[in-house]
Amino acid sequence: MPFIDLAASPLAPGVSPVRVHYRDAGAGSPLLFLHSGWGYEIYPFDRQIAALASTHRIVIPDRSGYGRSGAIAALAVDFHARAADETRGVIEALALDRPVVWGHSDGGIIALLLALAAPTLVAGVIAEATHFYRRKPRSRAFFESMRDKPETLSESVTSVLAHDHGTRWPDVIERHSRAWQLIARDAMSDTADFYGGRLGAIAVPLLVVHGARDPRTEPGEIDALTRSLEGSARVVVLSDGGHSPHSEAATADEVTSIAQTFIERVSATLPLPAPES
Repeated sequence: MPFIDLAASPLAPGVSPVRVHYRDAGAGSPLLFLHSGWGYEIYPFDRQIAALASTHRIVIPDRSGYGRSGAIAALAVDFHARAADETRGVIEALALDRPVVWGHSDGGIIALLLALAAPTLVAGVIAEATHFYRRKPRSRAFFESMRDKPETLSESVTSVLAHDHGTRWPDVIERHSRAWQLIARDAMSDTADFYGGRLGAIAVPLLVVHGARDPRTEPGEIDALTRSLEGSARVVVLSDGGHSPHSEAATADEVTSIAQTFIERVSATLPLPAPES
């Protein structure tokens, strides 16, 4: 079971080293998956791994506080930016040469922030079920419920969460919900976005994948995200998709095909590695 030790991570202030667990499969040009706010196993990338591992090295880290990585006490209001910094450390520690980064939900925000902060570090980004608005009025009751009573989740969900995070799974859900409430309170307006109006400045190839039925998406949010990109990305909205198109039976195959085409096009533009001496 592979781990890396980072000298530090802003997700775990005051801790050194910071132990990060990651999954590693396949071989070839690197592809980095960034999980959602509930961890990796609740929305696994099994179909994508099966389709892509023959031509790509697939790396899937557990962020600090998740899975088998080190524990944290809380998520700060800027946890997405902190996670982008930790992800940068993972890329550098594993010597991943300009991976395509595929982020889901919170992982999508993290991938986009990483591309803005360090465009030379990544070859391209797939942002799936990502978020644009910092305030989520339609999700307020959901976050309150998950903050106060995560045990009300179904047994099928809690068993997956327990397998991923162990007995600390309720803390993972509660901590995530509290953080999103802090984000909403900190926002200056209902239309404040996670990217400070800079999303159109992303300088790497970008694919946005979203489900039209995503319950965590506000009315008009995807239109606002698309406008902010100023035509610099391909945006695919799947009519049958919910919050996790890559793992839902109705959309998983289509998402895999769309993503594979994007990844291969990006990979084809990368320079060949220097021959070994």
